[in-house]
Amino acid sequence: MALVPYEEGAGWGARQLHSPSVTYHFASHTIRVRQDWRRLGVAAVVWDAAVVLCAYLDVGGIDLRDRSVIELGAGTGLLGIVATLLGTKEPVLQILYLWTSIVCLRHILLYCLGAHVTITDRAGALEFLESNVQANLPSELRPRAVVKELTWGKDLSNFPQGAFDFILGADIVYLEETFAELLQTLEHLCSEQTVILLSCRIRYERDHRFLKMLGGYFSVYEVYYDSSKDVHIYRAQRGSCKDDF
Repeated sequence: MALVPYEEGAGWGARQLHSPSVTYHFASHTIRVRQDWRRLGVAAVVWDAAVVLCAYLDVGGIDLRDRSVIELGAGTGLLGIVATLLGTKEPVLQILYLWTSIVCLRHILLYCLGAHVTITDRAGALEFLESNVQANLPSELRPRAVVKELTWGKDLSNFPQGAFDFILGADIVYLEETFAELLQTLEHLCSEQTVILLSCRIRYERDHRFLKMLGGYFSVYEVYYDSSKDVHIYRAQRGSCKDDF
């Protein structure tokens, strides 16, 4: 799950976390995401790192069309939902609206031309995650998004090795005891061409330690910083040059 610290009495931000839902506009869609702090805690609220990475993707930070994408520690699913919406080519959507009566053609076109997004989290968060994904994707796009259990470092054989073009994560770097398993998971999922995008707020020295660990396996550099939310986006990819954080 996407785990981040939380401080009581943090004003407007705390009230937003306890709101039953939040609404955003990305990829030319209005997205209304349910939250459930009382039942699921930090895994069931939208954090700034997810919003910043969604905005980065929405303005064309990378092109997700026709790509295989996986999100780690998805939480509410906002980032995976946006990735699915952005991963579909506009001409395809226009064709679909013209052929809404031909269901099989609609799905064939999507299968050939749309991105495939795997949205993952631990078992306890999947039902909640699935409900947000289903509620916010048009019916013709739902086959493009798969919600699947993934606990870092475990049962990685359930995911094809090196099969993903992009790996996304928002505020998943927090618990130091999960760093080794997260790195193991990234290693398994990555090919030489895979691009990792991680968004996070650097809160503690251990966050810097993770970036240094990541730089031992991948070339890592910062591609964006949102000063208003104090959120960094890092890009990582296999390569001979390893960055030193």
